[in-house]
Amino acid sequence: MKISGAKIVVETLIEQGCETVFGFPGGQVIDLFDELYLSRDRIEHILTAHEQGAAHAADGYARATGKVGVCIATSGPGATNLVTGIATAYLDSVPVVAVTGNVPCSLIGRDSFQEVDILGVTMPVTKHNFIVKDIRELADTLRAAFKIAKSGRPGPVLVDIPKDVQTAEWDFEPRPDPVRPYPLCFASENKLRKAAELINAAERPYIYFGGGIVAGKASRELLALADKTDAPLGCSLMGLSAVPYDCPRFLGMNGIHGHYTSFAALTEADLVIALGVRFSDRAAFEGEPDDRPKVIHIDIDNAELDKNVSADLAIEGDIKDALFRLLPMLEEKSHPEWSGRIEQLRAEEKRRYDAADRLRGERCGKLSPHDIIGVISSIASADDIIVTDVGQHQMWTAQMYPLRKPRTFLTSGGLGTMGFGMGAAIGACTATDKRAVLFTGDGSFGMDLNELATAVSQKTPLVVVIMNNGVLGMVRQIQARCYDKHYSATTLRRQTDFVKVAEAFGAKAGRASTADELRALAEEAFAYNGPFVIDCAVDCDETVQSPLWSEGAERGESNGV
Repeated sequence: MKISGAKIVVETLIEQGCETVFGFPGGQVIDLFDELYLSRDRIEHILTAHEQGAAHAADGYARATGKVGVCIATSGPGATNLVTGIATAYLDSVPVVAVTGNVPCSLIGRDSFQEVDILGVTMPVTKHNFIVKDIRELADTLRAAFKIAKSGRPGPVLVDIPKDVQTAEWDFEPRPDPVRPYPLCFASENKLRKAAELINAAERPYIYFGGGIVAGKASRELLALADKTDAPLGCSLMGLSAVPYDCPRFLGMNGIHGHYTSFAALTEADLVIALGVRFSDRAAFEGEPDDRPKVIHIDIDNAELDKNVSADLAIEGDIKDALFRLLPMLEEKSHPEWSGRIEQLRAEEKRRYDAADRLRGERCGKLSPHDIIGVISSIASADDIIVTDVGQHQMWTAQMYPLRKPRTFLTSGGLGTMGFGMGAAIGACTATDKRAVLFTGDGSFGMDLNELATAVSQKTPLVVVIMNNGVLGMVRQIQARCYDKHYSATTLRRQTDFVKVAEAFGAKAGRASTADELRALAEEAFAYNGPFVIDCAVDCDETVQSPLWSEGAERGESNGV
């Protein structure tokens, strides 16, 4: 039976297990949206306020579930509005399929109305992208997009479909099941045996893991490795939630805004076992191979091996399988001296934190980030999904929030996208039917508050916590440390009343300046089945602690964020 290209798109999405798509209509996708309307009993479309919000929602949907998220936009500005969201998913290895409309094939390349070369634009920030000019290839191209997005190291794929391909007709042959990922790459047995030799010989092993542990569902194997080798654990920003925050071996996040103990342990180790992590510039340690620990690096993506840090042993392969096969090769170890040193570092970190807390108490009586996160986490459940935008609030949340379960922490790590949070939170709630808590700042919230319209229309169970300090805090912090307090363009001086704005959108809202006020509002918010915004007053001089800075020291490096 012949059906239109637009219907082929919808039928293929349903065939691939897609239950929800996020998007915004336009001239070159009217046919596609008409088919979504006709199939609304089988697939849900959620209308966002902006295409970027749709991309972030598809991203949040995927991060919270591991499934492929889908977003749809029209040609030209609709497609380009997706790009930041696509790039965000690309840098954080999130499986997303973005479907865009385009002008008819006969008009491509003629500067037609709302025409843009979206393939050229997105080529650097997608795993792959396609333009379908022949309806006979449409269904298989969409299937290939899903297969690529969820294979190996996940990532976004774009499929651009001209309008005449959507209106043409062709025979559609459905598949009985969704496409499977490409076969996994498995680690070399010889390399795993070499890894075991290095680990068995180490006296001060340190396990550094990233988002690959979450994506690869390898938390159990990771903990088994730590127990067998008597090794402490530290993670990248993307690795947070892979192990419970109160795991005795877990030292917290590494990197320039990580935990002191985790950073110090990394530098003092004699062997770093890096698992599903890419050694970004925000976390990689410096030094020549002779001056730093030996490194074993295991990752699904060969391109990440020896890219930023030269490993003594680089192993390409699926992380869960590699750890499962490595564990029987290892000896049961105990490192009492190393464990004792870790406890010394923990005590030093506590001393530093307590000193910073005392200094905070000497300032004005506004809510501290510690107060805010403490109150919210005492009310939220372990299943609630914690989402952040980007800035100081993101780092405070990463440092302090007691995460307990994988896939309950969503944040933009690689691209650092302000405005990520609202869309991602909506996508996560939609995918899981769980409540989301969005920690944001007044700068980031100003970039995505339009998606409150979406959250209200969908009755999304979302608690938005604004750490409102009236400034662009992270950049201001750098200006204070590195630019003689030249606060150029970081003091907002805005008169926006976020409570009134939220209420105008139809959300509930309140303002807190003390812990008691925050607790009362939070209890109301968590009992409410819809979006609730809490505006918290935070002092503009609150800073994110860094293990790279000594107490009270000023640094001159311009990259010292």
